[in-house]
Amino acid sequence: MRHNALPVAALGLVPLASAALYDTVIDTKYGSVQGYPAFNSTNTGNLTHWKDITVWKGIPFAATTGGQNRWKEPQPASSWNGTLDARNWGNICPSATNSADGFTIDEDCLNLNIWSPANSTDAKLPVVMWSYPAESTAADALFDGGGMADKGIVFVNYNYRTGPFGWLAHSELSAEFEKVTGSNSSGNWGMLDQFGALKWIHENIADFGGDPNHITVQGQSAGSAATQHILYSNLTKGLIVGAIIESGVRDPHDPLCTSLAEAYATLDTALDKGVTYLNNLNVSSIAEARELTMEELLNGATGSTEATTIMFEAVLDYYAMPDTYLNILKKGLAHDVPVITGNNKDENGATYGLDISLEQYYEDVNETYSGVWIDRFLELYPANDSTTASGAYNSMFTDRSKVGTWFWTQLWYSAKSPKVWNYFWDHAPPGQDQGAYHESEINYVLNNLYATDKPWKAEDYVIAKKMNDYWANFIKTGNPNGADTTVEWPAVSTTKRTVQHVGDGWGPIPIAWSKKVALYKDWFATLVAY
Repeated sequence: MRHNALPVAALGLVPLASAALYDTVIDTKYGSVQGYPAFNSTNTGNLTHWKDITVWKGIPFAATTGGQNRWKEPQPASSWNGTLDARNWGNICPSATNSADGFTIDEDCLNLNIWSPANSTDAKLPVVMWSYPAESTAADALFDGGGMADKGIVFVNYNYRTGPFGWLAHSELSAEFEKVTGSNSSGNWGMLDQFGALKWIHENIADFGGDPNHITVQGQSAGSAATQHILYSNLTKGLIVGAIIESGVRDPHDPLCTSLAEAYATLDTALDKGVTYLNNLNVSSIAEARELTMEELLNGATGSTEATTIMFEAVLDYYAMPDTYLNILKKGLAHDVPVITGNNKDENGATYGLDISLEQYYEDVNETYSGVWIDRFLELYPANDSTTASGAYNSMFTDRSKVGTWFWTQLWYSAKSPKVWNYFWDHAPPGQDQGAYHESEINYVLNNLYATDKPWKAEDYVIAKKMNDYWANFIKTGNPNGADTTVEWPAVSTTKRTVQHVGDGWGPIPIAWSKKVALYKDWFATLVAY
């Protein structure tokens, strides 16, 4: 619901469109919220409906995670008196970023931001929920939602716990958690934050012109892991209609699953890490750890030795995360919704401008593979000097990502009927020397080139429109193709081994030479699945 607010001039707003939601105060079940125009008349790039877009920043979706709420599932947010002025970003979570960048870091950080083009609270527009990558925050300009809102979509991003705050498991915590949920497990507090944000959106987004029954989840890297976990979990059943997983999936047999964003630990391993962590803190109980400062908890992750330095990650708890990745796919445990997923050219092992010696190349191949596999890989990825070694090394990892994503999709199809679309992104944004690097597609799919300061060229705006058209169509209809797309993007089939080339070219291309596909299939078959 909404009611008339103070006059726009009294709020210091520019009256750009009288019907926009920033002209009103929004009533939610927690209290009233005042939003603001997302844009003025400058630097809006491809946007055509910028005058209609309202942004609300820093809306709490749960209570503080500090003190006695540490290492608990997100607790309900408290109602507030008066009108919440949603002009400024909320606090960001500890461990979320390498630099505060002018933001306040605090454990009271479970808040979200909404961009809506609606001119009525009953607009029922499609909704997308964005999960950010590691060491980041919802306030990062790279994740500005105005470009997606310009397409008639309500865009929401949010903060969630990471590091020891988000992934600590311990037997005491498992005992506490069992009393609440019946599951003797712990460790997935960050994952539960992600689920909590989704549930808040489902319960409240109608007040901002969104359709609670049409939510797509989207994320990149660690955010793609969040998106996968939402897609897989019983705790989010019925809450989403689609998933966009950028730089995220691969064959569960690929050893890279254990080290990239989607990595997880078994519960036993996570519990052992919890014991080491408390030892690092010089405390003997969770109660004592809850009395420590935020800074002390951050420092506890770095031990005095390599053995006591802890890498926190998601936990296979069979509660929030129902099974291994392989079993989730084979048993069809994921939700029945369509998926977009893919990879970038220069990521996950492949590095733009790589310059390694022939000796380094052979050393890496011998370290990664063994026995007959060494000869088979060198036969298909040969090298005789530094230049060819660098090219072969990059090709090996690029093919591994494309082929592994296609194999993941085939596992999906073994138990699911909703379609999957795979992409391969290869456009290098201007003003940098990392090529089509990890995260480089984000500005384009969100159509928010205006938000970052790269020296954009005309071609970048053209590419952004094409990419955003695909993504927006998928969010609206569950299919990236539509009247506004110029190149058809076929869904992955069980027979054609193709992936959609996007960026510096458009259309289906082979995932790899057939002999290389066969090599990865054979090699993966000998490895333990994740």
